[in-house]
Amino acid sequence: MTALTRRIRTIRRGRLTGRAVRALGACAAAGLLAVTAAAPSASAAPEPKAPREFVALDRVDPTILQEMRYTTEHNFVGEPIDGYRQPVCILTRPAAEALHRAQTRLLARGYTLKVYDCYRPQRAVDHFVRWAQDLADERMKQEFYPLVDKSRLFADGYIAEKSGHSRGSTVDLTVVPLPVVPTRPYVPGEPQVPCFAPREERFPDNSLDMGTGFDCFDTLSHTDDPRITGVQRVNRDLLRGALAEQGFVNLPEEWWHFTFKPEPFPATFFDFPVARRSVAGH
Repeated sequence: MTALTRRIRTIRRGRLTGRAVRALGACAAAGLLAVTAAAPSASAAPEPKAPREFVALDRVDPTILQEMRYTTEHNFVGEPIDGYRQPVCILTRPAAEALHRAQTRLLARGYTLKVYDCYRPQRAVDHFVRWAQDLADERMKQEFYPLVDKSRLFADGYIAEKSGHSRGSTVDLTVVPLPVVPTRPYVPGEPQVPCFAPREERFPDNSLDMGTGFDCFDTLSHTDDPRITGVQRVNRDLLRGALAEQGFVNLPEEWWHFTFKPEPFPATFFDFPVARRSVAGH
């Protein structure tokens, strides 16, 4: 064994002596030190996983459409949100099974459910809070909150430090007529149209016309806003009625927002990432 080989093995074992450094030369030693420093810590905490009461929705009902907005740039922040690793809907099993029952009845009537958001990790909520505090970032204002001053987002209830979504039984969703016509992809930077504009003008969505788009920060999004009439009223009532039959309660300020009752985790806010590995084996 050569002297150089012995010195290299000494370094790999972590015994980096001054003599070994001088023998290898400053540049070579610096390179090896950089590799050593970059090695992951054995004590790094693993990512949290979901309790066994959680499940991927498509394991319960693969027919429900999923358009997970927070994994994309098409949302009110304008970028993928922290904690959304994969476009997969995760819910507590009772909530997922209740959605399956609602879907079965809607399919028989020529419709399907489509989810926009399901379980939401606390780190995503924290991302929303940081964004709301940055008053200079208004890149998506024209579409999602054209009439709301960003400084009012907390006071008006559009953003909060905790979300029912993080408890795992809340879902944002809509109804899509059959046969399904795919929604075209969003193009980052494309011209924005207010979310409450007439259906033919705002960003196209393959859902029924609910009067506004998803995540529209406007009072027109209130489920029972009196300005919503005709077909739009019928469509909102169709969604609310189908879910109410299965134990979901609507948030009055958002026509798309429903929580299954009773919640398995009524006071726990989880932070495991939105990814299949979080519910692997459940």
